[in-house]
Amino acid sequence: MKSTLTSSFRAPYRALREPGVLRQDLLASLVVFLVALPLCVGVAVASGVPAELGLVTGIVGGLVVGLLPGSALQVSGPAAGLTVLVFEAVREFGLGMLGAIVLLTGVLQIGLGLLKCGRWFRAISVSVVQGMLAGIGLVLILGQLYSMTGADQPLSGIGKFTGLPGLAADTVTSPAALTAAAVGLGTIAVLVIWPKLPAAVRVVPAPLAAVALATVAGLVLPLRLENVTVKGLFHAVQPPGASDLANLGSLAVLGTVLAFTLIASAESLFSAAAVDRMHDGPRTHYDKELVAQGVGNTVCGVLGALPMTAVIVRSSANVQAGARTPLSRVVHGGWLLLFAVLLPAALGIIPLAALAGVLIHAGFKLLPVKDLVPLARAHRGEALVLATTAIAIVVTNMFEGVLIGLALAIVKVAWETSHVQVHVRELTGGRLIVTLTGNATFLRLPRILETLEALPQDRPIELDLTTVHHLDHACRTTLENWATRHNDADTEAVRMRTPLPQQAPAPEPEREVEAPPV
Repeated sequence: MKSTLTSSFRAPYRALREPGVLRQDLLASLVVFLVALPLCVGVAVASGVPAELGLVTGIVGGLVVGLLPGSALQVSGPAAGLTVLVFEAVREFGLGMLGAIVLLTGVLQIGLGLLKCGRWFRAISVSVVQGMLAGIGLVLILGQLYSMTGADQPLSGIGKFTGLPGLAADTVTSPAALTAAAVGLGTIAVLVIWPKLPAAVRVVPAPLAAVALATVAGLVLPLRLENVTVKGLFHAVQPPGASDLANLGSLAVLGTVLAFTLIASAESLFSAAAVDRMHDGPRTHYDKELVAQGVGNTVCGVLGALPMTAVIVRSSANVQAGARTPLSRVVHGGWLLLFAVLLPAALGIIPLAALAGVLIHAGFKLLPVKDLVPLARAHRGEALVLATTAIAIVVTNMFEGVLIGLALAIVKVAWETSHVQVHVRELTGGRLIVTLTGNATFLRLPRILETLEALPQDRPIELDLTTVHHLDHACRTTLENWATRHNDADTEAVRMRTPLPQQAPAPEPEREVEAPPV
């Protein structure tokens, strides 16, 4: 057992023996650090918590999760996908409860991983996940439009949407809001243009370049901008107290924990599948990765930090930078720790409008704009599930929206698999034979009854169910009741032919066998 555990830790690092791999991994760690730094701070600010807590989650994602087996090149940290849910949880339960919620989320993830439930998260409809991300992106965009101008954002998604005309009018008439909006829009413009610049310029990650340019503009130009509030790393870390842990029994809190667990786990494992397609290295072990995410969230909960997931932006940057082993993601956590300890005051010069611009850009990247039209043409039902999930998240909240999407996906599958054909044949003498084939379920009862009730009542009818692949109880009972009502109406009798239940094969008769001579 010990040797197996040790080999699972050592296996991903064997490539370090090859020449040049160590240097490449260290360079990749620096790239990931530069990408993660503004995103960690931006997600924390958008979630309504101190900026340092975003760095804490990024550090844990590198130094703790990075050392655990699961996915070799995937990078974990605070994600834009959980921003809306964290903001709602902090607003409803308070910052002190956040650590307790994240702690219980991590424990549940560890349990799910040990029970080998990681593979089952791959059974979640892709349309539901895309709709979830699209809904998160929409709410994130709407909320950060208010943050970008320094305005108070409405609490509901509908309120954020209906308040946009008033926000635009207030921004135009306020010089301070107009200046902040210009900085935010400029940040978005840099993020959009940066990938099209020469490769020598793109050595600097786009989020870092955009935030750095906005920060320099705020320092050089006479702009009155609101910056990130800095309190210090150790001051921001506040472990949950006994009262917070006691409140975990609340039904509302447990619902939030369940939402955190499902969404964080699904996003991490779907991200792992996407990262596996980017490289030809070791594949992800989904159960171990779920345990690793659970350990990371448990540590984050103890520290009172943000929840973590695997983040596709940082993970793709890690792969594209040429990382070969988990060392790159571990060292990136070390860079974040050094920055948080040695240069925390550097956060205080970053404009909030620039971080809002980074998150608005991240929100747009969550919208499946390019995939929606082809999906609607090829699979209209899947596109409906995606759009319904996204709209439901905006109208209600994250948890209820995902549940609505899952329910619609299940109904869609049930409807599509319950195909049944009704064939009516007329034999000599006027006898009618109605044959059902396919899967006869309650979902198809309206069509079946409509056909049966339209048959003439002055002819004998034979209802043949022997070729039905599946006949559920509701459908069988309804057809029997229809036949009974039809026979009681002084009409020609209905005869039903149903498949006989399978009988166990009869045991072979015993026979005496003559023993060979000794």
